[in-house]
Amino acid sequence: MGATSHQAGAAGRAPTADRPSSLRNVVLVGHSGAGKTTLVEALALTAGAVNRAGRVEDGSAVSDYDEIEHRQQRSVQLSLVPVEWAGIKINILDTPGYADFVGELRAGLRAADAALFVVSSSDGIDGATRMVWDECAAVGMPRAIVVTHLEAARADYAQMTTVCGENFGAEDPDAVIPLYLPLYGPPGPDGHAPVAGLLGLLSRRVYDYTSGERVERDPEPAELALISDARSRLIEGIIAESEDESLMDRYLGGEDIDFKTLVDDLERAVARGTFHPVLMAAPAADGARQGLGTVELLELITGGFPTPLERAAVPVTTPDGADRPAVTCDPDGPLVAEVVKTSSDPYVGRVSLVRVFSGTLRPEETVHVSGHGLTDRGHEDHDVDERIGTLTSPFGKQQRALTQVIAGDLACVAKLTRAETGDTLSAKDRPLLMEAWPMPDPLLPLAIAAHSKADEDKLSQGLARLVAEDPTMRLEQNPDTHQVVLWCLGEAHQDVALERLRTRYGVQVDPVPHKVSLRETFGAKAAGRGRHVKQSGGHGQFAICEIEVEPLPPGSGIEFVDKVVGGAVPRQFIPSVEKGVRTQAARGVAAGYPLVDVRITLLDGKAHSVDSSDAAFQTAGALALREAAAEARIHLLEPVAELAVLVPDEYVGPVMSDLAGRRGRVVGTEQAGAGRTQVRAEIPEIEIGRYAVELRSVSHGTGRFTRAYARHEPMPPQIAEKVREQAEKGT
Repeated sequence: MGATSHQAGAAGRAPTADRPSSLRNVVLVGHSGAGKTTLVEALALTAGAVNRAGRVEDGSAVSDYDEIEHRQQRSVQLSLVPVEWAGIKINILDTPGYADFVGELRAGLRAADAALFVVSSSDGIDGATRMVWDECAAVGMPRAIVVTHLEAARADYAQMTTVCGENFGAEDPDAVIPLYLPLYGPPGPDGHAPVAGLLGLLSRRVYDYTSGERVERDPEPAELALISDARSRLIEGIIAESEDESLMDRYLGGEDIDFKTLVDDLERAVARGTFHPVLMAAPAADGARQGLGTVELLELITGGFPTPLERAAVPVTTPDGADRPAVTCDPDGPLVAEVVKTSSDPYVGRVSLVRVFSGTLRPEETVHVSGHGLTDRGHEDHDVDERIGTLTSPFGKQQRALTQVIAGDLACVAKLTRAETGDTLSAKDRPLLMEAWPMPDPLLPLAIAAHSKADEDKLSQGLARLVAEDPTMRLEQNPDTHQVVLWCLGEAHQDVALERLRTRYGVQVDPVPHKVSLRETFGAKAAGRGRHVKQSGGHGQFAICEIEVEPLPPGSGIEFVDKVVGGAVPRQFIPSVEKGVRTQAARGVAAGYPLVDVRITLLDGKAHSVDSSDAAFQTAGALALREAAAEARIHLLEPVAELAVLVPDEYVGPVMSDLAGRRGRVVGTEQAGAGRTQVRAEIPEIEIGRYAVELRSVSHGTGRFTRAYARHEPMPPQIAEKVREQAEKGT
């Protein structure tokens, strides 16, 4: 942007800020493989936070340092990398690009004040990235774009800036414009000319990175011509967003607007979220200190991205829901901080990444922890006081001690044993609660069983700690199928959950087939006679009962009716018969699934004055129900879900065809914003066990869905027969 000099922060110490105006919080957004983590390392190198090998003091990577990330060769969690540039502390939040870890992305968006969208010049822009852009636009978050992978043979920066304008500038194409043009070096053996520097459109200067250091010089005539052609459009785009309404008239009148005015207007427009500059970046060559475009990016972040003071006031309530005045970014205001990520360290224990929105957080003070009660996902509700431990600034695997964390800053807090992701920290004598940020529902089930008895003993604690770290994961103890189910966002999410259980918590589990909650019911009226008569010396067992079973409307449950006359079954044994038939109904009468929606009428029976007993009549009642089932047509009932699928219009056809192939019934469609349609359908749950993965494939990663239980209804006979066969085989 400019031609000013900057001083990088020194490696080995934690960057600090004594006032919110000296802070910038930026989150990196982009699809998996776009180069976000490489860019973070390049920015840290340029800022002097790491050595020339891109490593921190202990030799670890600045981001993606988790062992799971090494093994999977991709980011799976949110990482904070603080660096310093020109006296400004920049908190860089690196997020995973894979859809399964969108919860980490949402946490990063919550903690940041601006977003840097990283797009690959060789891969283009995917639908999921466009959706995140639209979400940021809806809340007015400032955004800029950086193009990576300039070294790829297919890289075309000019074409990529056009693609960025088409994808990100739908409402205002003139608000998505490059600030620099590439300066190409001599072609290599493959004929591909590498990008060796940048042509500054506003400054009309050349920034040459050929030597491994940023060298500024005057442009040559041919370079100046290139700059002039693109500069006019950039200036017009900046002036169109200027708060000075006279500036456009002056420019169109032929006045040469001075450089400082243009830069000031550009930075204000970026901070307001109305102008989105496009830049480019590449990692430093071996032995070099600066990656191409990294200085320019740091200039934009420090000069154009907003400070925490410019963030809108944060609404808060008391833990019981009473309104309180919104809090602003004031280090002297009431303490309001939020846990944006929870992780476990084998030596320190639980570590909470916290964004302070108001007040100042200090070590060893007691704070109030307020939670949102995600009890439906297996999380505890919180309304407790806790003493925080050490405050640290994370950098790779290192944790550097801090004396305080002011409003607007981020840091790690040790030893918060109860606080979980999404919880609010506030003063113990003035507890407050921030509104929760939206998290996607986990819709891919993973049924698990302990591998051994030793694992079974540790399973409960390990699962509790796992879901405490990840609010996009839901733990279910299914009372119908008796399975332990982890609901995740996708297969990669499942893999990470299993690996963390094994490596972090020492629990080995085995995935097992997930079962849906099937039911059984009678298709027609039937009768049964239960006879339990045994004599083996001493008191025998004698009980006979006759019942009639008839189907009832869905949702009726089990109804027991006594129509015995004349004392054929003594009064004291009628509850025994009911208990017997209800116990048998819970166990099932055909395939081992609970019996529902029937009326069981006790008509007659016989008793013995000595040998009849409670246990005998319970057994007789169960036998009578089984005999009635053997003579009747038994329907298997399957759960049906109400599905709401949100997709871009171009994928409505494929989605509806896919639903039809799953025995789904489309009940309606409706527009859900520009270019998006919501498809509503009813579909058997047995058909959507992997729908979270399969919808992603059908919609190229752009589809979302919600599901809700609707009812149970009869399963088609041919499918029901397969289920019965599986039940008989014990699978």
